[in-house]
This record gives sequence, C-alpha cells and structure tokens, in this order.
Amino acid sequence: MFIRSERLFLRPGWPEDWGEILAGIADEAVVRNLSNVPWPYTPEAARQFAGLTQDARCPHFLITAPNSAEPARTIGVIALNPPRGSNPVELGYWIGRDHWGRGYATEAARAVVRLARTLGHRELTAAHFIDNPASAKVLRKVGFRPIGRTVQRYSLARRALAPMALHAIALGEASDCDASNIDESNMDAKRAA
Repeated sequence: MFIRSERLFLRPGWPEDWGEILAGIADEAVVRNLSNVPWPYTPEAARQFAGLTQDARCPHFLITAPNSAEPARTIGVIALNPPRGSNPVELGYWIGRDHWGRGYATEAARAVVRLARTLGHRELTAAHFIDNPASAKVLRKVGFRPIGRTVQRYSLARRALAPMALHAIALGEASDCDASNIDESNMDAKRAA
C-alpha cells in the first residue's frame, strides 16, 4: 500500500531501509517522545522494524519527501497501531529532528486518517507525552480532540512512567481515499483550531 500527498510519499518499509530508519530515529530527542522504542536505538532494532510484515487493517509506512534535487529519503514513520485491549486503533508517528517544523507530521497524519476511513475504522486514538506539545499541535490540526484524560505510560527510552494526554477522532462512515464523504468545512474548522 502506498499513499501520495502533496509533498510526501508514504510507502512500506523494506529490509534494506534499516539504515535510513536508524539515521532518523537514532536521536534521543525523537525516541523519548515514543513509548515503545528503546534508547539507545540499535541497528538490530532498525533491521527488525524494517522487516516487519504489514497488517492490512493497521499498516505502517515510511514517510519520504521526494523532490527533484535528491532521492527520496526516509524522514519518519507513521502507523495505525493495532488496538490495545478494548481501545480503538492508535495513530503513531515520528519525524527525524532535521525535518521538524515543516508540517510533515501533519501532512502524513491527514493522509493516514483518510486511509483509516477507507479501511473502515470508525474511530482512532492517539496519545502524546505531556512534555511534547508539538505532537498535541499536530493532532489538533488533523482533527483529533483531547478526551480529557491522561494516563501513565511506560517509556522504554525514558525508563520510567510518564503522563500522556489521550486524544480521539471519530471517522464516521467509510469513504474512498479522496474522502469524498467528509464534511470539508468541518475539517477546515478543526484545522484552524
């Protein structure tokens, strides 16, 4: 499965991508914002991630930013993570530090939320550590709303429990990838918030 957005190309990872994955995520400032990624991040962990099989209902993608000046390089990862217990599917992502502040996380998340609708998911959740306001901003721009709860989640990189704010988005009925049945005026209002 592949997704093309205005500036990005989201694609599955292949085993030979492990080096680019490692280059983007082998940064403590990135990893400390993730709950399930160890620090230090190792070549073995990158190889394991690059070799993961795809789940048809909960795919994961490498985020690349192709342009005419250079080959497309991996700048991050985004995924629909399978439900934990009774929780809905969870959106997760990371962007390499060299690419922060360019709107890539928001653009990739919008594309994957549209895909989630196409796949028939009715709701998505997401969470961010309280000390990561940039992720909260991305989630708001995409249409997620805080549900008014925080939970303590163990972070492998922090080696401790840390508070996370929970967010959710209702997706409604399934649509095609062009999101033809989405109320765009509502989405524009959510983006502006």
